[in-house]
Amino acid sequence: MKKILAFTMAAAMAAGLAACGSSASTSPSAGGSGSAPAVSDEPIKISMYYADNPTLPYMDSWLAVQETAKIAGVDLTVEAIPSTDYNTKVSLALNTGENCPDVILYQDTKGENSSLALNGAIVPISDYPEWTPNFNAMVEKLGLKDDVEELALKDGKRYFMPQLFDQPFYDGGLIMRQDYLEEKGFDAPKTFDDLYEILKAYKADHPDSYPLTTLVAPYVTYRMTMPSFGISFGKSSSSGTGALSYDYEKGEYFEGCISEEAREYLRFMNKLYAEGLLDPEMAAPIDGDVWSTKMATGAAMATYAYYDQIGGVETASEIDGFKLQMYPSLEGPAGAHHQPKSKTGKGIMFPASTAERDDFEQVVRAVDEMFFSEECSTIWCLGVEGTTYTMDGDKIVYSDDLTSSPDGIYKTMQVKYGCGADPFQFVWINEREMSKYDENYAQINKTVAGMEDGNVIQPLPPTPLFDDLTAEDAASLQTPLADSIEVWIDAFVTGSKSLDTDWDAYVAEMKNLQIEEFCKMYNDNLRK
Repeated sequence: MKKILAFTMAAAMAAGLAACGSSASTSPSAGGSGSAPAVSDEPIKISMYYADNPTLPYMDSWLAVQETAKIAGVDLTVEAIPSTDYNTKVSLALNTGENCPDVILYQDTKGENSSLALNGAIVPISDYPEWTPNFNAMVEKLGLKDDVEELALKDGKRYFMPQLFDQPFYDGGLIMRQDYLEEKGFDAPKTFDDLYEILKAYKADHPDSYPLTTLVAPYVTYRMTMPSFGISFGKSSSSGTGALSYDYEKGEYFEGCISEEAREYLRFMNKLYAEGLLDPEMAAPIDGDVWSTKMATGAAMATYAYYDQIGGVETASEIDGFKLQMYPSLEGPAGAHHQPKSKTGKGIMFPASTAERDDFEQVVRAVDEMFFSEECSTIWCLGVEGTTYTMDGDKIVYSDDLTSSPDGIYKTMQVKYGCGADPFQFVWINEREMSKYDENYAQINKTVAGMEDGNVIQPLPPTPLFDDLTAEDAASLQTPLADSIEVWIDAFVTGSKSLDTDWDAYVAEMKNLQIEEFCKMYNDNLRK
């Protein structure tokens, strides 16, 4: 009966998606004609969803956007959606079929999207390899064929074009006032106990401060610190479920949000909050300027953020000798680990409605060129030769406005030109990226790579191979679990709920929401 009901629900859902386009199977035959579309004098009109970060607000005038669109022959309309609301907006568009764009950036097929894909709301882009020659060539060049194939769902199809990395790198983490550590004689922190002692000392010296803050929202701190406790849950969790964590030794999922590891982690964060060491305003999204001011004025002395933010904060500070440094991942009960990453990241999706366009093939080919061609992928990283850089033999020489910028090359290129904007850049080659950073950053990455046999940055957990009915069942369980977990995390951290007297009630609620069945679905459908 359950399967019959699930089938009925799936059919109803597919009917509801009609406004967003019928199943991609009604689009041109898989693989297409194999020949390039006819060249038109008019740019092809494409609308796009973009995940906007308050520290890097989108601008239509960005050089990288303008140049790559021109090369690909695209008349681009971008809807910049706040990153904190992005997944909700994408889910609403795909579920209701209202106002779907032609292209959705920065998505994968974990969680709800797998159900949407298998029920026809998203184009199986792997059906059209002849239309993505640049993507195919870049996958081959970077040796990522196996990695990309693992993104296929139960039906053997892949529903997005992922970001491609030749190797993961440590781009963000704990950033602290190095000048304060030197003044007080503290060594660089290596453990969370070290962090606590430093924050406690700063609070004693600056009673009105909240020493540890975070960029954008608390999930940035959580996703960078939880792995050292052996877990990852909540918004932006590495599993994409919000509830489950992955045991790398056992090769299976577990109910991370109700584990003793989670309790230990939340106890540490609650201690910071209770002692006034954790910024109480981080519960809500923090504007980039507000975050920068907190750090620059000494209202906070530590944060979880990204290396390219350092230059701007140092320039804005009027504190004598003010100096920030980013440190390798701190060691916790499970070791020293950072936010898990993969050689494939979130990527480009085409809603099913896009496949109904008469020029669908041209849309796919234009997007493929704009983001994955050698010429355009270089622009997304380095900008335009002769404007942002020149070549001296094999050496990249950046323009004077970049090398003299107090914000540093990387951040200035992001803000001024749109180069290195994460939702837009889809090809990341480590050696090329390192050219935009200073020697200090290169040394930090070298240190991280040498820690724990290079296992600081763990791979993303595997995606289960759900069929369409199981994917829908899992999605129906995931949303209430994730929503409830967010409420409880905040309550435990702030102390409005007790980790001693209220923990059992929390666990009971998660079990009532069928977290155990949810976890079993994931483990039963792991790729063998």
